[in-house]
Amino acid sequence: MQQARLIPVSGIGSEKEAEQRATSALLAVLTVVRDLSTELFAPLGASRAQKATVEAWTEVQFGHNGRKIRPDGLLRISYGKAIWNALFEIKTGEATLEAEQINAYWDVARGEKFDHVVTISNEIAPNADAHPTGGLRVRSNSPVQVTHLSWTAILTTAVRLKQHKGVDDPEQAFLLGELIRYLEHPASGAMAFSDMGPNWVAVRDGARAHALSRKDEGVADVVARWEQLIRYAALKLGSEIGEDVVHVLSKAHHDAKVRQTDLVEQLCGPGTLDGALRIPHTAGDLEVLADLRAQQLVASITVAAPQDKGAVGRVSWLVNQLKDVNPSLLLEAYPRNAKAGKSATLGQVLEDRHVLVGDDKREAFKFRVAWRRDMGMSRKSGGKNPGFIDTVLDLIDVFYGEVVQNIAPWIPPAPKIKRPAQLSPESDELEPEAETAGIDPPTAWRPTSAGES
Repeated sequence: MQQARLIPVSGIGSEKEAEQRATSALLAVLTVVRDLSTELFAPLGASRAQKATVEAWTEVQFGHNGRKIRPDGLLRISYGKAIWNALFEIKTGEATLEAEQINAYWDVARGEKFDHVVTISNEIAPNADAHPTGGLRVRSNSPVQVTHLSWTAILTTAVRLKQHKGVDDPEQAFLLGELIRYLEHPASGAMAFSDMGPNWVAVRDGARAHALSRKDEGVADVVARWEQLIRYAALKLGSEIGEDVVHVLSKAHHDAKVRQTDLVEQLCGPGTLDGALRIPHTAGDLEVLADLRAQQLVASITVAAPQDKGAVGRVSWLVNQLKDVNPSLLLEAYPRNAKAGKSATLGQVLEDRHVLVGDDKREAFKFRVAWRRDMGMSRKSGGKNPGFIDTVLDLIDVFYGEVVQNIAPWIPPAPKIKRPAQLSPESDELEPEAETAGIDPPTAWRPTSAGES
């Protein structure tokens, strides 16, 4: 006996059927669960009004240049005179989006004066502003934009709404739960990020042997998949803690070509890949480093030291928050403007706080806390032995749960009010220190009555 389900996964016999069922299930739930449609599409220009009307259709047919164009779906969100329309192109499983198809939908959207083309697949763009498909004609100033949502991003948003933010209407909460259950099932075709690609083994071994070429197509592919992995890790952690976790990029790395060039140089040089996650209300960004040459992973966080304590007091402030963590955790203390700092394991510092204080007794300006572990070797996750992706995701989860979430950022104490000189209770004269300082006694404030000036 099985529990009745609103969106069953049984009977899915092909990739096309999985795509059609996922499309219909998602669009149908969007028409009812207003919180979900607001979270996903208000950032794209749709109305945020709770009472907006949401309508959806599948397999809508348009004529364009003598051809029949059939997008997977059409979503309309209207409130008063404001109407927002978007065409959908949706893929499931390992199917990838095609530029020619997306460009055709974009042409239709422009002709129909629609607002957006939304693509959904298991592909993860390297950053929030990018699209995983090359060759799109859309430009940043185009009246019709194209936005990509991964199934992981949609599932993450749904889980955050259901488990953390909460949906007030019980029927909407039930529908959202059914969509989550469906998308989490392997048969739905909404897969997690699970493969570093066919070039992984060659690149992994080439990095260890100092034999990678910057012109090797496999290097660029692994770099792209690493960025997808970091983005996936951000979504996954965000769904677990109920907050928006973002992949942090430097100002220069907002340019995709610059970012890829730098990562390729890094991989072909020291043989490393890195990334950072920004998590709300934490003491610093969670940084991840994959050292393919040493076959090691490192998770770390850099924390500002409290400025109202002495050298040993600053060390105690940190270790008191980490005393229950694995003693092999590495701690580093850096005085202001110092190129090198003192380092020791947490176990060593718990025994003697002074090991993080140099001979010059300079106070730490910042601390770095790091955790190192062995790197998984295989390209795919979920195998008999942990793969590369498994070990990266596990390290991020463990490091956040045991270290990052337990470090409260230091907050400077509130500034103290400077009290004026006080009158002596026994006389009308100023206290001696105020007199000798040449300070005139302040006039006590009192409310004026009518007629006074």
